[in-house]
Amino acid sequence: MKLIFLGDVVGEAGREAVRDLLPIAKERLQPDIIIINGENAAGGHGITPRLAIELMRYGADVVTLGDHAWDQREIFPFFATEPRLIRPFNYPAPAPGQGWVTVQGNGKKLGVISAQGRTFMKPEVDNPFTHIGSVIDTIRTETPCIFVDFHAEATSEKIAFGRHLDGRVSAIVGTHTHVPTADECIFPNGTAYLTDAGMTGAYDSVIGTEVRGVVDRYLTLLPQRWQMAKNDARISGAYIEIDDSTGRATHIERLHYRRDELLPTGS
Repeated sequence: MKLIFLGDVVGEAGREAVRDLLPIAKERLQPDIIIINGENAAGGHGITPRLAIELMRYGADVVTLGDHAWDQREIFPFFATEPRLIRPFNYPAPAPGQGWVTVQGNGKKLGVISAQGRTFMKPEVDNPFTHIGSVIDTIRTETPCIFVDFHAEATSEKIAFGRHLDGRVSAIVGTHTHVPTADECIFPNGTAYLTDAGMTGAYDSVIGTEVRGVVDRYLTLLPQRWQMAKNDARISGAYIEIDDSTGRATHIERLHYRRDELLPTGS
């Protein structure tokens, strides 16, 4: 099984990067399944039904979320109609939606789990370390191939969670910080790991936001009207290969495509 995962889509620049650059990644890598974190697709604050459908139209088989899942209230009822949009599984049961889904691509089946960390994160959620086991067991009745998007702030929590799940899931990739890390590896028991996929959005920015407003905030401590950045749009994430029969990962590499490297000037 071959899969592509793209980190947090940030605003219009991120959505346009998916539209323009994901087809190039698909042509080169021939993935069976594509997963996209849509956490910041709506101007950096959550996602709307229209934008979730847009990402799926661009190729996402699953759209994952994180701590901004509830920023756009219109998304609440949409969960009931679209199971391929998943929020962190470790929110309390009354929250809309589900935290995992099983999808198929080219006859291959993959379980996808969205999870949220707790260190430096709000709102507080159930402990993912102690609660994810039952979800994994449920998915394993259908397939040994399981991917986890771990939406968390602290690198230590992400690495610890990856080690905790080594051999229990096929891959775990972190999201949330918007900064891609260079620590991709396969753990001893066969789980592919990357601390953070990085954002899909405008890299001429401060994690997707126009530079000036963020710098002024640090200089003055005064409130600023932050704007989504537009320049140097990229997709960022990971490409992973999994043995279908065992669920063990056999390959992981970072995926990072720049618009100005791949598309004609002005496109």
